[in-house]
Parts: sequence; structure tokens; C-alpha cells
Amino acid sequence: MSVDVYLVFDGNCKEAVEFYADVFRTEKPKIMTFGDTPPHPDHPLPEEAKKLVMHTRLSIDGTNVMFSDNFPGMPFIEGNNVTLAIVNKDSENLKSWFEQLSVDGKVTMPLQETFWSKLYGQVTDKFGIHWQLNLESDEMNSF
Repeated sequence: MSVDVYLVFDGNCKEAVEFYADVFRTEKPKIMTFGDTPPHPDHPLPEEAKKLVMHTRLSIDGTNVMFSDNFPGMPFIEGNNVTLAIVNKDSENLKSWFEQLSVDGKVTMPLQETFWSKLYGQVTDKFGIHWQLNLESDEMNSF
């Protein structure tokens, strides 16, 4: 298991990740935009979100660094645009960690199934640290 860094940008993620790929001489990143995601009838995607980066990653000197753009309408504050991401194959561990991190913290997204994972959630712990917990899957590893 590793804990990975997740960097969030305010609309310029594609530019940033391509810059970092050049700087660190990594493979060209595979980029999934919000517009690439399956439509949800109860939550139509705003037009301004469609070209923004939902997820991409680079391997920088052996470390997995993930990137995305902030979703339109969500507050963006420099300094709060870094989260720690735990990707793990054990759903019971994820549930336990999520529950413990939630005590006196704030759940941003409850643990739930998404189109990329059987189990994913976001929580800010009582110390103000932002966490993403994600059940590892083959689909997720393709990005």
C-alpha cells in the first residue's frame, strides 16, 4: 500500500500535468475529462466542466502523483488543493480507515460505488487533512 499525493488545479490541470511530464521526462499522461465520464440523469454536467481534467497521473521518480481540476462551483483555495489518496485492495481496511478519519472530521463524499470503483469516498479529518480512499481496480489503473 502507498499513500499518494493528489493535486487539484483551478482549470489549468492539463497544462500543469503536461509541464510536469516534460520536466520529469515521464510518459505522456492519459487524461480523463469530466466530459469523458458516463452521464448521470440526476446530475447533468455543466458545459464548462466537460473539458476539465477529472483524473490523470504521473509516475515521478517512482512516486505516483495524481491530478485533477476543481469542479466548477466548488471552492478552490490554494493550499487546500492537496489531498492524500489511499488506493487499496482491501475494502474492510478502507471502511475502517474512513470511519476513523471521519470521527470529528467532515465527510465530503460518503464511501460509495462510482463508475471507476466499487468503493470510493472523501473525508477531511479533524486536523484539516483531506483524504481520498479508493478500492483498487483494473479500470482505475488504466489512467
